[in-house]
Amino acid sequence: MNLILGSIIVFASVLGGFAAGGGHIAALWQPFELVIILGAALGGFIIANPMSVVMASLKSIPALITGSKYKKADYLDALGFMYDLFTKARKEGLMGIEGDIEEPANSSLFQKYPRLLKDHHATEFISDYMRLVVSGNMNPFELDNLMDIEINTHHHESEAAAHAVQRVGDGLPAFGIVAAVLGIVHTMAALGGPMSELGTLVAAALVGTLSGILIAYGFVSPISTVMERYAAEETRFLSCLKACILANVQGYSPQVAVEFGRKTMGSDFRPSFGDLEKHLRGSGA
Repeated sequence: MNLILGSIIVFASVLGGFAAGGGHIAALWQPFELVIILGAALGGFIIANPMSVVMASLKSIPALITGSKYKKADYLDALGFMYDLFTKARKEGLMGIEGDIEEPANSSLFQKYPRLLKDHHATEFISDYMRLVVSGNMNPFELDNLMDIEINTHHHESEAAAHAVQRVGDGLPAFGIVAAVLGIVHTMAALGGPMSELGTLVAAALVGTLSGILIAYGFVSPISTVMERYAAEETRFLSCLKACILANVQGYSPQVAVEFGRKTMGSDFRPSFGDLEKHLRGSGA
């Protein structure tokens, strides 16, 4: 929604201001200038990045329209699942949850929380570290350090696409200048012709500079900022799971362990203590 609304505001402000000042909007439509700018930017993007980053950038496009995949309900489900998992481990022993963490897709406990089960990274994170807990007595400090390393690595990988897009945004004004220079070259080849034709060619060349700057700062750079924020939100979600697991390893009760996770949440997603308790009761936890 923000992407659509922001794009409308950018276009309305630029085109509306231009038209209000007496400009002709049709003069700004120079498709070949866009071909030069966007084509060169795309080629540079592919040259500069491995194909995994290129594909990750393309896959992030739907999220720009639908918004972040993490909502308050996702955090509530995550805490509810952790509570159920820790409670089962206390009642049946650590071996009692071995089947759940070895095959999450076939686990009735995971299936109870479909939002969490659909999150591949979160499910894998829980399974991997609970598997370590089940396999033997884990030192909480070593486990904490290992989790931090994985979360930081995952965060840098998630941010790679955002940084790649930002570098494209930084280069777009230069590609706009390239388009403008090519337009001037075209203009110079037409010297000696009617002044109206020369004016049209110069205007088309200047539109190249305008397009490069507008696309860079009006769209590409803001989009990279959104992608970076979404990567940070996934890191915060994994940090919430980490806090729950560490609290459980340190011997806290399931209720207190999920409270550790609740405290790591941002104010936009954090439920109150009462809301979390109602959710746990409502889910049968």
